[in-house]
Amino acid sequence: MQNSASSERYPQLFAGLVALSLAQMGSTFIVATALRDVKSSNDVMVVTGSAKRPIRSDYIIWRLSVSSQQPTAQAAYQDLKRQTERVQAYLRENQVPAEAITLSAIESYSIPEVAPNGRETGQTLAYRLTQRFEVRSTEVDQYTTLSQQSTDLINEGINLVSESPQYLYTELSKLRIEMVAEATKDAKARAEAIAQSAGNRVGAVRSAETGVFQITSRNSTEVSDYGMYDTSSIEKDITAVVSVTFGIE
Repeated sequence: MQNSASSERYPQLFAGLVALSLAQMGSTFIVATALRDVKSSNDVMVVTGSAKRPIRSDYIIWRLSVSSQQPTAQAAYQDLKRQTERVQAYLRENQVPAEAITLSAIESYSIPEVAPNGRETGQTLAYRLTQRFEVRSTEVDQYTTLSQQSTDLINEGINLVSESPQYLYTELSKLRIEMVAEATKDAKARAEAIAQSAGNRVGAVRSAETGVFQITSRNSTEVSDYGMYDTSSIEKDITAVVSVTFGIE
């Protein structure tokens, strides 16, 4: 009776208390819903995907040099000139166009005379001159064979040094884009397999980070944290790695 009387005497106060209680219940529900939504939006999965392709080098860089060591600079130059002309003729004979060949400036240094006690006498014992060549071409197979046969010039009295060719792939910029797409697709397939096993679904991509590319000789297991670019082999493998963050639904 007293409570009923109080509510009748203070109807506005009673209504205010009811409204306040309802407001508190409503705010509690809103906060709980917000917390649930925040938790859901933060559920993510980070998966690494990879893609690998075989490639064949389409560009070759072949370096070679000749040198001469003689008692005088003049004699060394004349002998070097003879050897240089012979190498140039050899390259022409093997259909190497002039525009594919680059000659460096002649390197020259004197060799000091050394006394039995190991000290230099101040006299010059000889002069050594070197001429370097560089051949660049897309004819990979042709110039690989030529680099292997060029040592025949040694039998002609040519002081030839033929370095191992370097092999490059010129379409890397285009291929990298394709490889990243393939690696991302692989990451999504892995994420879906993991999510399904847990009864979840993979959502949108939240972020993606591309790793370094590994360009290695065919079937090599070598890797590097900084990436690799093998130039010693014609046949190579290129591997791309991508780390992708997916939302989970």
